Amino acid sequence: IGFRSFAHRLYQVRVDGADRIPANGPCILVANHESLIDPWILGLATQRPIRYMAKAELWRNPLLRPVMDAFGTFPVERGTGDTGALGAAGRLLREGHVLGIFPQGTCLPFRDRPWHRGAARIALASGATIVPVALVGTERALRPHRVKIGLPRIRVLVGRPLEVARN
Repeated sequence: IGFRSFAHRLYQVRVDGADRIPANGPCILVANHESLIDPWILGLATQRPIRYMAKAELWRNPLLRPVMDAFGTFPVERGTGDTGALGAAGRLLREGHVLGIFPQGTCLPFRDRPWHRGAARIALASGATIVPVALVGTERALRPHRVKIGLPRIRVLVGRPLEVARN
């Protein structure tokens, strides 16, 4: 059984607006970040592979490093204006990839977190389309004690793409 069908059944995932994600060419999926499972749930919105920018600390763990590399993610030193990560994002977009970014930068269990500007900065530099995505219900997915009855229902709401003029 594939992960897509497993996740849809386990979490009762409903995706609305998946057709708004471009079928080809560069784009940046920008989503809220409420759970460690968010990258996998965001991946259900499109058949296209998503390349994620993830916190560099994950590569410092010898067990996680090969996993991160295998999933095609690339590191970012958060809060530093990491030019290496910005360059990697630009290269991936020039090659026509889908980039996944969580501008809140972390999935700590509270909602009042600032949104960082990196995704907008990358879009302006590359001219890539931004596609806003809201992940609803993922904060309960890995915290079964917070689910009162049954498994969580998760919704993936894909917004209208925002065309960005390159600076």
